[in-house]
Amino acid sequence: MILLTGFEPFGGDPSNPSWTSALLAQEILRAEGREVEVVELPCVFGESAVVLREALVQLRPELVICLGLAGGRDRLSLERVAINVDDARIPDNAGNRPIDEPVVPAAPAAYFSTLPVKSALRALQIAGIRAEVSQTAGTYVCNHVFYSLMHELSKEAVAARTRGGFIHVPYDESMLPQGSTTPAMAARDMGEGIAVVVRTALETAADAKLPAGALH
Repeated sequence: MILLTGFEPFGGDPSNPSWTSALLAQEILRAEGREVEVVELPCVFGESAVVLREALVQLRPELVICLGLAGGRDRLSLERVAINVDDARIPDNAGNRPIDEPVVPAAPAAYFSTLPVKSALRALQIAGIRAEVSQTAGTYVCNHVFYSLMHELSKEAVAARTRGGFIHVPYDESMLPQGSTTPAMAARDMGEGIAVVVRTALETAADAKLPAGALH
């Protein structure tokens, strides 16, 4: 069982490409005979983690990839690290705006993705889909979900069977007005890219050693 999650719209946008790309990836992967479920998360601190946790308990997936929007990026961002801090620049969809609060009190400062991010990066490059390894998922609801996911997967009973991580997606080209210079990607490319990461994760036991770090 593969679980993909995306977010509801936020910040005044009419749609969220993370949810669109999750649905497209589900369609692509189901056509290959894979069992895939998708869950739309609320863009709300706390509540998003509860919905995710319920899905993990109900579905017991072997692979979980959560998706979120990173407007301004021009490629898929394979997130490497989730940090234990909520620091919201803007309120979430319920009006919450935590500042310098832990995602999970008394928990580790950070967790690493258990996806093979370097192998996935190489597979995406071969497929001609723009991608990068990102060293930060921010401190908004995306990171909140990423950290909550990895905290749940760190528990002994779950860690033995489930791998997971987070991917940021750009704006969908169809969301932007004609002539816009805002970085974006075609929704179908995002969906195929997520499918590439899923295939790579299911087929890769040990990650590749490739340079994909950042100077700053």
